[in-house]
Amino acid sequence: QVQLGEFGGGLVQPGGSLKLTCAAIEFTLDFFGVVWFRQLPGKEREGIACISGYDQSTFYATSVKDRFIISRDKAGNTVSLQMSGLKPEDAATYYCATDSEDCDSFENYDVTKARYDYFGRGTQVIVAS
Repeated sequence: QVQLGEFGGGLVQPGGSLKLTCAAIEFTLDFFGVVWFRQLPGKEREGIACISGYDQSTFYATSVKDRFIISRDKAGNTVSLQMSGLKPEDAATYYCATDSEDCDSFENYDVTKARYDYFGRGTQVIVAS
């Protein structure tokens, strides 16, 4: 069954690090743009990082720039999000999705999901002492 799944969420202390992984099953991620979203309770989903399927360029929202790193592992067929310097406001459910617009305006979540061929179910990140 073709699907996308997120792994690696959990509890981390403020200032700590966590690595999230987005894994593809039954299809190849290589040429897809992949975006990481997060959603805080009661708020809209926001794009925070994206990696291009065309040239592997990476893009970040201002809120995570210089703290998070998105990368692709072609051999593992995964896209990871290395998060460091975590803050309580980073606590959210994190999702990954393939992006047919290849990161164009990735920060703006498309509520129709028309541009996301595959979308994961999310993994929760809790930042607390």
